[in-house]
Amino acid sequence: MRHPVGWSRRDFLTSASCLGAAMACSRLLPAAWAADSIAQDPRVAATPLLDKGFASSRKIGDGVYATIADTTKGYDALCNGGFIVGRDAALLIEGHHLPTAAAFELEALRMVSQAPVRAALNTHYHFDHSFGNAFYGAQRFPIMAHAKSAGMIVERYASLQSGGAPALLSGFEKAAQEARDEIRKQRAAGDLQAANLLVNSSLHTALTLPSEPLDPAKLPVTIELGGLSAVIEAHHGHTPTDITIRVPSQNIVFTGDLLFNGSYPVAFDANMAGWMKALDTFAKWGKDTLFVPGHGAVCGQEAVAQERGALEDLGNHAQKMFKAGVSWQEAAQRYEIPEKFKKLGYFSWGFCIGGAIGRYYEELAPKR
Repeated sequence: MRHPVGWSRRDFLTSASCLGAAMACSRLLPAAWAADSIAQDPRVAATPLLDKGFASSRKIGDGVYATIADTTKGYDALCNGGFIVGRDAALLIEGHHLPTAAAFELEALRMVSQAPVRAALNTHYHFDHSFGNAFYGAQRFPIMAHAKSAGMIVERYASLQSGGAPALLSGFEKAAQEARDEIRKQRAAGDLQAANLLVNSSLHTALTLPSEPLDPAKLPVTIELGGLSAVIEAHHGHTPTDITIRVPSQNIVFTGDLLFNGSYPVAFDANMAGWMKALDTFAKWGKDTLFVPGHGAVCGQEAVAQERGALEDLGNHAQKMFKAGVSWQEAAQRYEIPEKFKKLGYFSWGFCIGGAIGRYYEELAPKR
């Protein structure tokens, strides 16, 4: 079945406005380094190793560093990342949105080590995690990602560069034009801004595909870096291409976008049942686990529980609306954020709330 809110050539693009749309969307994204998270975990350094506004890097463990994006100061990174460095080798995590952010990762690494780079990793194929790969390619670093990532980058983004973009304008534009009340107009405008960012990023990027595909059937795999090990695992939750990078000896995990701290996750591409399973796995890793989420400040199990609760609430709403015969589009508009989740931001209503409800509907459909 085709995903009801999926990336068709019909509804992918909205307009050819500039990348300033990133700043319009940033007001709804989670904050960068949060003072409370720094204070609560002694592993997290109080001061950054490197700070360039759009992102800053801090030590969060022995040989482990997190890069946290700050979209209020620039859209170079857009997502979080970091690096893991042992005596013999290092891993860079995320290609980010622009090559300048990938270059930031290497600059921060070289401030603490000259160890050779074993690979750069993309936690999934989405543009804000992979479009900066061009920098890694220029450095001739291997780029690791889920085996499906390269194909999905081509499928979703290369078609725009080959002239497909204009045909994709109508879906978001029509929704914005036909919104029948102020709330729906605001939501449609936010979706339009988010799509502007994504599309213009695609049109201005030299796509660099992962060079070392990771077969999910052969994961988990452990990479030895010299006195420090990183475990790469596969999940099917946020996208069909999710991997996580875990440092078991220090209870630190880079989750990619399987975890958003401080906002509703982007869910248009998701497998909701798989996502909940991944969050259940995270919860089993212990109360002292330190997570580097795809977006938002470093966090602990409280963020895992919050995201699970938010997704579960969306699922309950979707099930109720589905049983009542309401379309997924209308169900998304009828959803009301509960008081306990009111502080959560979102990239855009359609990409997050609507995306999750649409995906829940697709998973419910075979049960008719």
